[in-house]
Amino acid sequence: MIPKDLEAAHSMLDKFHNACATPVETLRKISQDMLSQMEAGLQSDGGSRLRMLLSFVEHLPCGNETGLFYGLDLGGTNFRVLRVQLGGKEKRILKQESKVDSIPSEIMTSTNEELFDYIARVLADFVATEGVDCNLIPGQKRELGFTFSFPVSQESLNSGKLVKWTKGFAIAETIGQDVVKELQAAMERCKLDMHVIAMVNDTTGTLAGGRYWNEDVMAGLILGTGSNACYVEQTSEIPKWPPSLPKPEETVINIEWGHFWSPHIPKTEIDDDLDAESVHPGQQVFEKLFSGMYLGDIVRRMILKLAEQACLLGGVTEIPSNMATPFVLRQELTQDESEDLENVARVMETIFGLKELPLEVRKVIKDVCEITAARGARLVAAGIVGIVRKIGERKKKICIAIDGSLYEHYTKFRAKLHEALVELLGQEAAAKVVIELSKDGSGLGAALLAASHSKKDLEDKCDKQ
Repeated sequence: MIPKDLEAAHSMLDKFHNACATPVETLRKISQDMLSQMEAGLQSDGGSRLRMLLSFVEHLPCGNETGLFYGLDLGGTNFRVLRVQLGGKEKRILKQESKVDSIPSEIMTSTNEELFDYIARVLADFVATEGVDCNLIPGQKRELGFTFSFPVSQESLNSGKLVKWTKGFAIAETIGQDVVKELQAAMERCKLDMHVIAMVNDTTGTLAGGRYWNEDVMAGLILGTGSNACYVEQTSEIPKWPPSLPKPEETVINIEWGHFWSPHIPKTEIDDDLDAESVHPGQQVFEKLFSGMYLGDIVRRMILKLAEQACLLGGVTEIPSNMATPFVLRQELTQDESEDLENVARVMETIFGLKELPLEVRKVIKDVCEITAARGARLVAAGIVGIVRKIGERKKKICIAIDGSLYEHYTKFRAKLHEALVELLGQEAAAKVVIELSKDGSGLGAALLAASHSKKDLEDKCDKQ
């Protein structure tokens, strides 16, 4: 199959490349807009596209914590329970165990009681497997950190009302209810003597997991199917802090950066179409430019456009029907450095049934992938720089804990992100911004936050840094 008009395809590709361009001057403007919107969001609720949510975290883990603590990480169909035995500054994590379970589809749309009872039973069964080396400190009750990655209106560290379900869950009676109370009641019904100390989202859990090992960790970032960021802020810089609440020196702010937007962000007709046809048009538009959920679909849409308008695949009649199916393409085609682009050929055959694509066509497809990934990575870098500038001079070195398959496995995305950080900050300043992979850190981070906020641990709390 020989493409009829590669010249037309390359012309369209050039236009796409120009529309996605992120020169450093543009990135600086985007970074400044991120900083400005962060500051506005701290002034008042609704003062910015960025919600800048209070996490109510008062004590980040630092390594002094001791005792036995549990974590529950609920972010979708699969959830994870884990326990850690902490031995203090010298011994750190003495033992860590975990178990992954799946929530049956019928329970995801059933009732509050059925859902939380199922989770509580799994947790109780896991507690029952404690070995002789799992030791509670005398006077300590079992305490739990709860990572809950759904929209909530949080009122304290251990309370939060569900705003809406996502990811296939649909239990109407849960909306508006305190999910911590629901979990606590389910554990009581299961005769499980355990107290929820902290409820956080996965981003805050990732930050906490990184901070336990490295006191320079000042921000957490999720770069996977979705994306979000959080950072450590001084409460003196939060005008909207409720006057009725105790005011610690620092807390964690959940930026909800998927809502960010700047008029300087490069966007194409393909991005507009994707947004319009998404489940929530007009929402999370920043995230839709680079998260793992959407990158593949941007590529699919561009390949389809090239096939329809430039006969990239040999003619309109030969376009596979499923190429018009949203989100059918999720694999990262750019992970291919072979001379004949074997991975591109394999993915196109596996998903679309296209066999023996000419090398010239594979190169065009790879170019689409690399343009899309480069734009996304550089936008993430601009966002990170906005956060770094908000943190300012509080730390000589700023470490960012990142979790998510997009950053972990997509090597070119990672490389472009780091490259853009150097462009924006300069070599010397960029060397002081360290990114650390915190794999599966959110569940562990929740358990560590339970430890750092444990009444038993606070009797010997960490010195202020």
